[in-house]
Amino acid sequence: MSIWKLARLKFGRTLAHFGELGIGLENTSERVPSDTLFSAWMSAYAKLFGRDAATNLLEQFNTQSEAPFRLSSTFIYQKIEKKLIYYLPRPLSFPPNYPVGDDLDFTKAYKGLKYLPLEIWQRWYQGDGFTDSAELQAKTKDKAKGELTNAGTFDYNKAFEISKVPKIAVDRITSATNIYNTAFVQYNWTPNNQQTDDIEPLAGLYFLVNFSDSDLENTFFAVLDFLGGEGIGGERSSGAGQFKAERDELSTLWQQIIDFTNANHHSLISLFWQHPLPEEFLNNASYELQQRGGWLASSTSDGRQLRRKSVQMFTEGSVFSVLPQGRLADVTPEKFTDHKVYRSGISLSLPIKVHGE
Repeated sequence: MSIWKLARLKFGRTLAHFGELGIGLENTSERVPSDTLFSAWMSAYAKLFGRDAATNLLEQFNTQSEAPFRLSSTFIYQKIEKKLIYYLPRPLSFPPNYPVGDDLDFTKAYKGLKYLPLEIWQRWYQGDGFTDSAELQAKTKDKAKGELTNAGTFDYNKAFEISKVPKIAVDRITSATNIYNTAFVQYNWTPNNQQTDDIEPLAGLYFLVNFSDSDLENTFFAVLDFLGGEGIGGERSSGAGQFKAERDELSTLWQQIIDFTNANHHSLISLFWQHPLPEEFLNNASYELQQRGGWLASSTSDGRQLRRKSVQMFTEGSVFSVLPQGRLADVTPEKFTDHKVYRSGISLSLPIKVHGE
């Protein structure tokens, strides 16, 4: 049994900080990768049901032939003129009918589209293929107007704003102060009524979840609701990262994309890790790798802060001819014996057609 659901995370006025390995507090991503989402959910699950229950669930991911559930990374959605637009990462392989050539401006414009509206993503990678050469060429001259424009292809960055907030750190011993900046992301919203604090979120994050067993669905969303109150990402002690979760049934378009059968490749919508990889796995693949690391969520029993082992993961948009499955990566720090620490490399992907095949 395979059940797909879509969850939207509405942040409203709330700021969020989504740090990545190596970028520091002065920068933030606008979204949350699948491994971070998985870790946050498991931490919330452990708080609600206890460490033993969380350990047993993790063992199911390690021992069962099919994972209890698979998460995509979170991606941007936004509402423009009452139209709800979901963005997906552009696959790293060219779509069918893509005009491979030497026009650097055109190639730059194409590669600048790191995220595509759902309807454009489907048309390019499951339907007629790349049919928007003229409009994308016009985009290089700031004169784009057509199906790409109407679908919101060039409006991705309008969904959110990233700003820096000055903060003060106080040395515990000397009381000396130091000013630093922390970057936060805020998603677009509009007032419902100028006389009240009621607002309508116009943008936020969404993700897909694929259950292999329907018995876990209600529990999953109950934990997600609890996580919304706790917050996700950094700076939670300041109230950052809190959201309200909304469970949505898949639209007809989403269902068509998931059920697409005339595919020859698979495009990741999550991070992916597996070791060892089958020998033929990287044949005809197009991919990027990202170093994933970080610190334990809480200090050890003796007060030490420990860094988890880092692993290289395939990023969203990576394309493979073999269906990626993925595993949990054991990233337990050396000499840490309280419990196992995992990073999720369990993947979720969508079927696609690519150029030349």
